[in-house]
Amino acid sequence: MQGFAGKAAIAGIGMTELSRASGKTELQLAAQAARAALDDAGLEPGSVDAILSYHLNDSAPVLYLARELRLTRIGWHNEIYGGGTQSASILADAAMLIDAGLAETVLVYRALNGRSGRRMNTLGLKLGEGAEEQFTHPYGMAGPVHQFALAAQRYLHEAGLTWEHLYAVVAQSRAHAVRNPRAIQRRRLELDEYAEGPMVASPLRRQDCCQETDGGCALVVTSARRFPQAPRVHAVVRGGGPGCSTMDKAGDVTRIFSHYVADPLYEAAGMKPSDIDVSLLYDAYSWLVPRQLEDFGLVARGDLPVLLRAQEIAWNGRHPVNPHGGLLSEGYVHGLNNVAEAVRQLRGTGTNPPRTAPEVALCTGFGGSYGSAAILTMQ
Repeated sequence: MQGFAGKAAIAGIGMTELSRASGKTELQLAAQAARAALDDAGLEPGSVDAILSYHLNDSAPVLYLARELRLTRIGWHNEIYGGGTQSASILADAAMLIDAGLAETVLVYRALNGRSGRRMNTLGLKLGEGAEEQFTHPYGMAGPVHQFALAAQRYLHEAGLTWEHLYAVVAQSRAHAVRNPRAIQRRRLELDEYAEGPMVASPLRRQDCCQETDGGCALVVTSARRFPQAPRVHAVVRGGGPGCSTMDKAGDVTRIFSHYVADPLYEAAGMKPSDIDVSLLYDAYSWLVPRQLEDFGLVARGDLPVLLRAQEIAWNGRHPVNPHGGLLSEGYVHGLNNVAEAVRQLRGTGTNPPRTAPEVALCTGFGGSYGSAAILTMQ
């Protein structure tokens, strides 16, 4: 069991409107989300003594946010370079600060203009770090979609899945989002519409890719003693290995982060797959949902074809996944919005709540063959 297990609670969550053109700066988005999270926790900005964020040089610096919130003092603060891989593991950074006595109230945020500002759909050539991309770019690896489509093609073949199973994932995501007022995509997706959708990189159609979104999300993490009824950070693991983010070095291009972090996560949590009540999976691409269901031991590979078509990943199914619509339908704030929904689900205020109130939630953060995962609990 990890030393910080259960000692930190997520007392507040806040989000801005998710859109394709916010008309606001990243700092304005961060401040709006932060104030909403503090209001949700019933705390004043002055109570914040640590600020953490993660970004890809596309957000507002933490000290700028501290100034915007008019903080007269600031303790521990850090900006972590990274995208979706950090959405779960940043909870451990916050929990460890509290456990170590370095902070009492940690503000965590992610804000970006992912559609109207800097977009992630292309990958430029550069010298120095990342220079290896110049050797894969000529073979069609023009951006993240092309890269992970190659892994998806192989995974579907090996798992006995087809484009219709990808449709089942996206269609369920859209069905969940219908009842989510925050979601960008709030309309059901029919099979013929999906089949006619433009192919970005086979087998991924446009609908198989997450939204490009402007927005901000923030969490207030503090001592569980102060907020005994709030969801707690129980276990967090970060790691990975050679895989689909370094395909020239991969023994198996389908082996994403979940292959490496699932067992360590359960060991750290003292849990097993059957303990998970609801899963908030990083669904940057539709094929990542069955891959993670398999890796986290929630569904055996041989059962995936039937389970997906039977809508067993619905809010009222055997394995509820992203009841709010996830990154495919709600919006893309690099996964932190999924963590916010996990908190809502555990509070009993989430979108499409399961029939039985969940007490254990799994949250994941994807970055190819490396990433992170967290388990949140109500105890």
